Amino acid sequence: MPALHPFRLLKRALPRGLFGRSLIIIVAPMVILQGIVTYAFFVRHYDIMTARMAHGVAADLALLVSIEEGYPPGKARTALLDMAARNLGYQITILPGQHLPAPQRHNNPFLKNAMETVFSNQLGEAYKFSSREIIDYVDLKVEVKDGVLRVMIPRKRMVASNADIFILWMVGSSLVLIAAAIMFLRNQIRPIQQLALVADAFGKGRTVPDFKPYGAAEVRSAAQAFVTMRERIERYVQQRTEMLAGVSHDLKTPLTRLKLELAMMDDNPETRALHEDVIEMERMLDEYLEFARGEGGEESENADVSDIVNEAAASAARGRGAGPERLNVDAAPGIRLAVKRHALRRCATNLIDNALKHGSHVDVALKKNGRFVEILVDDDGPGIPESRREEAFRPFHRLDQGRNLQKGGVGLGLAIARDIARAHGGDLTLGKSDTGGLRAAILLPV
Repeated sequence: MPALHPFRLLKRALPRGLFGRSLIIIVAPMVILQGIVTYAFFVRHYDIMTARMAHGVAADLALLVSIEEGYPPGKARTALLDMAARNLGYQITILPGQHLPAPQRHNNPFLKNAMETVFSNQLGEAYKFSSREIIDYVDLKVEVKDGVLRVMIPRKRMVASNADIFILWMVGSSLVLIAAAIMFLRNQIRPIQQLALVADAFGKGRTVPDFKPYGAAEVRSAAQAFVTMRERIERYVQQRTEMLAGVSHDLKTPLTRLKLELAMMDDNPETRALHEDVIEMERMLDEYLEFARGEGGEESENADVSDIVNEAAASAARGRGAGPERLNVDAAPGIRLAVKRHALRRCATNLIDNALKHGSHVDVALKKNGRFVEILVDDDGPGIPESRREEAFRPFHRLDQGRNLQKGGVGLGLAIARDIARAHGGDLTLGKSDTGGLRAAILLPV
């Protein structure tokens, strides 16, 4: 398996929705900026300030060591140390005769470095010292000539006190900005989601409620373009339906007159042939008009698909005189969809009728498969070669070999059925049946 490109891996990891991607566009620069600021504060400013504070403490310790080394034990040294303790805020204790054990341990590297630097510069020699933190104090011990000088230094004198406040403000401001970004993005995404829902419903042939463009200027422009397109399509369908209704009236009138004239003529082989031609012309005209008119005038309704399938099966069985031994229907109730009831029944009736025409046994099934509802019509007839299945859907086209689903017609049965399925946002496909014949599958989105 070839290795995936890093950018493709990143693309897979990114959210697919506009809301998630927009949020990343806002949050990512914020996180990067805060990372840079945090580095500058803690690694640069915080460390430098801590080192400087430790240097100041080390200078104070050097002063105390100088007092201890420069004055003999007595009231004068004690008074100086007491005054230094009051002014510096330290707790100073002399532990006479004691020594620091080796090795000396330090849990503050800044203080250790500062002590070594200050002692070598100001006192000219190295002194043993150790440090450790005890709650809010740093316990610092320095070995001097009379013993050990112990100094308890408040921890705030050695650690920058605004670090926690900085973190709190940084995190708090980030959360406020992210919350504001989420609220803003949701308001901007909502019009796009609404437009997608309306477009999807219109594409499935369902009734679209009143939709008013709102949101950002670009979104309103796209929504207005959709509204204009919808009005044009609806106007086109209405005009076509009205035109075809007129054509139907104009053409059927002379056909009716011909039928009446033939009925008044003597019954002989010639008039019977003419009468059959007129009936065939009328049937072909109805089929032409049915294909061209579609189902634009019918409104969608929430219906149980099993009822439609059973009605279509009963209608096809009556037309072909087929009993239960030829037609088996498995359509459990409970699957409800917003569909054009009469159009879907016509689609299913057409497929079941074709199956009964070319097969000795037909199975009709209704089932829900993920995001689709499937109506399956299987027969044991001759079927259609895979290479010619799409050809069978071509309007006014009749297969000339093998199984001909348009037998006795003008080549519009499957074209009408697929047109109805696609008007519902689904499709009609042909495949090989498990019984050896043809399987026609109507797919309807949930």
